[in-house]
Amino acid sequence: MTPAEWSALSDSLFSATIAVYSLAVLVFSAELAFGRHGTPRAERRASTVARVGAPPPGDEPRHVGDLLPVGERVASTRRWGLAGLALTALGAALHAGVLVARSAATGRVPWGNMYEFGTASVLIGVIAYLVVATRVPGVRRIGAFVLGLAVFGLVLIGLYLYAAAGPLIAALRSDWLAVHVSAAIISFGIFIVSGVASALYLVKIRHEQRIPTDARPSAGLAVRLPAAAALDRVAHRTAVFGFPIWTFAVIAGAIWAESAWGRFWGWDPKETWAFISWVLYAVYLHARTTAGWRGKPAAWINLLAFASLVFNLLFVNLVSTGLHSYGGVD
Repeated sequence: MTPAEWSALSDSLFSATIAVYSLAVLVFSAELAFGRHGTPRAERRASTVARVGAPPPGDEPRHVGDLLPVGERVASTRRWGLAGLALTALGAALHAGVLVARSAATGRVPWGNMYEFGTASVLIGVIAYLVVATRVPGVRRIGAFVLGLAVFGLVLIGLYLYAAAGPLIAALRSDWLAVHVSAAIISFGIFIVSGVASALYLVKIRHEQRIPTDARPSAGLAVRLPAAAALDRVAHRTAVFGFPIWTFAVIAGAIWAESAWGRFWGWDPKETWAFISWVLYAVYLHARTTAGWRGKPAAWINLLAFASLVFNLLFVNLVSTGLHSYGGVD
């Protein structure tokens, strides 16, 4: 195949990836809407129906999933979840194909501009979710939100950051591109899952604090989310995994800067914001293990840290001026 054909294939796979991820969002949403989620009220209702054959007055089912026996609802939930994971895995394979075809078209690593960087980061986020959902099935239901964010991000990347396949600009022609940018992509993708988990944790904990356990309704988004403690653990553990990689990315960037510009650090806007993000994630990890800062305060710090990464990627590259401001490239 010619470079132009590889480039066209990459673009086609990009569109197919968005379509498959969108289907996964629908399936995961169905799991949230119709699956059984083990609320105390639902469990009491199921027990009563099993004994007397009808729900007590005032305790009628509030959604169609409650009309099914407990065992059938569990199986139905599991089927929706497994279907969502299968679609996510298929989408990730197509997503990886986008980068492989892009690399074949350009003859280089496929993250030499913002379009490629963003595409690769979203792929890592999806893979990180698949690993978490496989190892901890109880948090699989965050898939609707992780994949929803992935679809949203890819659409914006395709609309506003797309760059035709081509050679690297002179400033990026270095072996450090494969080292520094790869580490940044991996850590950014992992932090996507951590940020989503923290955001959902705040939704869940607010619901749990406002409504006593024995009075919580069986319907609503918050009641269908994984337990707050599980979401908090996912956010923390993914951040713990991603933080050393981000640290390495910052160090590798400084080494590359010394090789390219003759200094390790110059407080360039991108360097400054990379350091700010590093500090915020360090503060989050410390707060997460400090009495008085665990829970909501730590979760807000995690979201602030992720927001700083997104700001660094978009504002510094597209708006501010500096040695890293390549406009269409990262």
